[in-house]
Amino acid sequence: MWYLYGIALLAGVANAIEPGQNATLAKVTGQPMLAGLFCFGLAMLCLIGAMVVTGRLDRPSAEKVASVSWWAWPGGILGAAVVLAQLYVAQSVGAAPFLGCVITAGVVGSIALDHYGLVGFDRRRASPWRIAGGVLMVGGVALVAVF
Repeated sequence: MWYLYGIALLAGVANAIEPGQNATLAKVTGQPMLAGLFCFGLAMLCLIGAMVVTGRLDRPSAEKVASVSWWAWPGGILGAAVVLAQLYVAQSVGAAPFLGCVITAGVVGSIALDHYGLVGFDRRRASPWRIAGGVLMVGGVALVAVF
């Protein structure tokens, strides 16, 4: 299971690089929405390629699709909101404050999601240590943004 943390760390590095890529594409072309469409189009091609390579092209049954909770379907909307923030905010505030805010808000929000067992996560108590970690992250982002 340790390798999953390695994958998460690589995703974090990618998460640090992607806003600059997307914002540069938007800035140079002068078309932020088109840059966003290119980003999602390329992501779709990568996912389709991964499905082909792994042999996971099969479709789920109608029963499985019907059993999905309503709140699971609009996840792409949230992904689009993240990309729009990259396109319009990242270059204005800088990579470190932007990503610091995104990650810190994600961690603080995740503490609440875990605590209440929302959107499919198992319940994990918001211990004082977890809350302290979230508070420290907020302080760290403030330091990065101000200095």
